[in-house]
Amino acid sequence: MADPFEVRVRFSAQLQNLNASVNSAQKAAAYALKYKDMDEDLHSCIIEQLEKPQTALNKRANIMYFIQHFLELAQREGHNDYVGMIQRDIIRVVDAVAPESGQGAANVKVVRRVLQGLQQKGFLEAQAVTEIEEVLKERETDLLSPVHAGTDGAGGLANGEVRGASGAPSGERGSGDVMDVDGQPPSQTVPSRRHNGRGGGSGGTDHGGAGDGSGAGGGESAVEPPRRLDKRQIEERIEEDRERHKRLRESIWAVPKGQDAEMWRLWEETSDLGEDDHLMGEEEEAERERAVQASCLHRAEAAPSAANGKAA
Repeated sequence: MADPFEVRVRFSAQLQNLNASVNSAQKAAAYALKYKDMDEDLHSCIIEQLEKPQTALNKRANIMYFIQHFLELAQREGHNDYVGMIQRDIIRVVDAVAPESGQGAANVKVVRRVLQGLQQKGFLEAQAVTEIEEVLKERETDLLSPVHAGTDGAGGLANGEVRGASGAPSGERGSGDVMDVDGQPPSQTVPSRRHNGRGGGSGGTDHGGAGDGSGAGGGESAVEPPRRLDKRQIEERIEEDRERHKRLRESIWAVPKGQDAEMWRLWEETSDLGEDDHLMGEEEEAERERAVQASCLHRAEAAPSAANGKAA
């Protein structure tokens, strides 16, 4: 049996070396599935790498893309425990990849794209994705502003109404659901709306009593403005995005598996029947009649003789 410490160290190293290539993601995913009896430890490695302050923003984006590929492979291999763990900690993952302060706005689109992919694959419920995207939209707006509004103490996805990754409130969930978040830490809760000092009275600090709606009361807390990525990180992100977009264009032409899958895809992509379709059908029918007449030899021979008779 492999040493658990050595397995953690090697898997963490593979997560740190992730890039836009498929090989790096497949290698890390295969390693995690090989030691699936240590799934809790390996899952904790993913969370630790995302939450480490030393982890660069681009590395966090690579891990986010890896999670989608990893869950697809885990489901294909029949090991759904990894799926349940990501569903349980999806809020922590989002908060780590696109943090509320600093450079988090650069990864908002990455998080949104991966969440949509997880929803399409059935790993996340639509309601949960919608709630997270609402918070991401506010976070993106705040971070793109020169000086975003004052925040409350905890901020971000870690406050508000408790919901699981399937979108249901914790009070309505069954005890057997893997997405039950009763007793979970605050970092796994999703708010219906963040205040950010926009709600009026709760936006101020304790020094000046109630706020005036601008996020400040008698005293204002300094908020760190968003930092910009350096040139090397920007170039690295551009290269990785180019590689991912190339694979995306290649996958568009892939024929889906299953009986009549291609037919049903064409059926869904076809627009509803309209007047233009009827007009096109009539034109095609007339063209077909002309083609049939031209293909019959006796009709083709009769046409010149009839023309000569008229000339005489």
